[in-house]
Amino acid sequence: MNYIIEEELEPIDEPDGEKKSAISQEETETEFVLSSSHNPFKTSVFPVLIINKQLRIVYANESCEQMFMGFTNLPGKYFFDLFGKAFAIEDARKIRETIISGGNGFSWKGIALLKTRETVSVQIRVYIFPLEMDLKAPSDFVVMFDDFTEENKKLLRSVFLSLLEASKLKDNDTGKHISRVNEYSKRLSEELYKIGSSKEAPSADKYKRIDADFIDNISFLAAMHDVGKIGTPDDILNKEGPLSDWEWAVMREHTKNGAYILSTYPNPMAKEIALSHHEKWNGTGYPFQLEGEMIPLAARIVMIADVYDALRMSRSYKPALSHEVSISKIIEQSGTYFDPQLIEVFKTISDDFAKIYNEYAD
Repeated sequence: MNYIIEEELEPIDEPDGEKKSAISQEETETEFVLSSSHNPFKTSVFPVLIINKQLRIVYANESCEQMFMGFTNLPGKYFFDLFGKAFAIEDARKIRETIISGGNGFSWKGIALLKTRETVSVQIRVYIFPLEMDLKAPSDFVVMFDDFTEENKKLLRSVFLSLLEASKLKDNDTGKHISRVNEYSKRLSEELYKIGSSKEAPSADKYKRIDADFIDNISFLAAMHDVGKIGTPDDILNKEGPLSDWEWAVMREHTKNGAYILSTYPNPMAKEIALSHHEKWNGTGYPFQLEGEMIPLAARIVMIADVYDALRMSRSYKPALSHEVSISKIIEQSGTYFDPQLIEVFKTISDDFAKIYNEYAD
């Protein structure tokens, strides 16, 4: 989505002497006089703003103030100063045309995406229509918001959770492995987020891309890393003892199968994790022998989480290893299997991995 840039919008003429700074409470009341006894929006569960022809906010109900707690004193601010980046450029232009020129009967509806590094993205349906009954020259407009983030997320994730459950029926020796991998990946990502937020950390710029959305997504999508095993033959998937060369070749196809299955997921992280979580830092992994930072960051994180848990688990062909031995083996492969900078961060929080393993024990 292309987000609005304030400089790309034509300025709106303002009355003489009016400045773009917040107006006084007295001025707000003169622009929007609506007694509490007749205010239909005051107790509405829907967040509502009233804006004037100059796109200045003259009223915000309680639900709206709660929804946008980060924006203090909404009345007096200009709508696009606060919400401009939430709209696609073309949508922002249509909103201005609707209010100023009366396009589409002075009404508009569409989608806004509110996003910051600190908070998970919020998807909102936005409805704009005149406050007054006189449609010839309305002076004030209602802006109504409908947050459908959780509704959309639950619907989307429920579909892919069904696929995950189906893959678990194929690979019945995993226990709570996928839950632990989710938690390990989330914890490591949270630590990287802190580094990216620090002005003093030497690698801060490297991890600025890790935001609240990244953490939220990886804490769900890490579990999907082996969903491609749904296409792996049972006799290979559940074989006791080591696999032959041709069996390994078939097994490795689960990465491509998983990427294909998750290709319809709207966030590319899903496909990246499924496809690349067996790639190694030195380029000897599979399926494409990617090396270094060619491997997507999310996949590099999940690989550490997946290997740690695999080492801790008892399988038909190997005993379970202790936390200390597992950590030692992972550190030994820093710069070979694993991203060395991620391993340095992993070392500082390795005790949290042990806690997660115990908390989600089979």
